[in-house]
Amino acid sequence: MKRQKRDRLERAHSQGFKAGVSGRSKENCPYQSQDIRSHWLGGWRDAMEARGVGLFR
Repeated sequence: MKRQKRDRLERAHSQGFKAGVSGRSKENCPYQSQDIRSHWLGGWRDAMEARGVGLFR
């Protein structure tokens, strides 16, 4: 059970990162659950930081 939950959170983080790289707004988060939403937003923040440094255009 723990592995399944971790995979779901990792997937949410990855999807948030992809959304951030593509320039989508954080308001477009598809998750309602606070735990999963926080991982998605964490990925989105990581992507915004990477874009700010110049890793992505």
